[in-house]
Amino acid sequence: MSSGTDTVLLGRISGLFGVRGWLKVYSYTEPPAAIFDYALWYLGDNASPMRVCHHRKQGRGLVVQLAADDAPPIEDRDVAAALVGLDVRVAREALPSLPDDQVYWADLLGCRVVTRDGVDLGRVDGLMDTGEHPVLVVENGRQRLIPFVRGPVVDSVDTGEGRIVVDWDPEF
Repeated sequence: MSSGTDTVLLGRISGLFGVRGWLKVYSYTEPPAAIFDYALWYLGDNASPMRVCHHRKQGRGLVVQLAADDAPPIEDRDVAAALVGLDVRVAREALPSLPDDQVYWADLLGCRVVTRDGVDLGRVDGLMDTGEHPVLVVENGRQRLIPFVRGPVVDSVDTGEGRIVVDWDPEF
């Protein structure tokens, strides 16, 4: 990525689709097709963005055709195969602003989680969507699954400081 480009993870290239260079996309956005709201994707550690040329819903999944710079769309399956498995990121500045009480999941990754009493529970290593509410996956020598429910469980979130305060039993 070009220096100074802050990106946010939105999905990954999950496979090939057909023989004309199209790719399957696994989206972390809600709804999943919202990943196509962004015309430029940074893939893996690539220094330059890829342009979304064509996209569509395909069955229960999503497919896309990409191009580098001002080049025509990738139409060679073997060229497209080199992109499979790469993360899809977009420039943070392309994301819409959120109200103060909301955060992007990507901003929670790496945050230190502490109890009200200051007991360090570890760092957020991932998040899961259970349908009911998101769950923080917290790692610190062991894994804890902590519901991300503001009020009863999550007291405060300060992404600038990288700190989440929770009402949680450290023994649990």
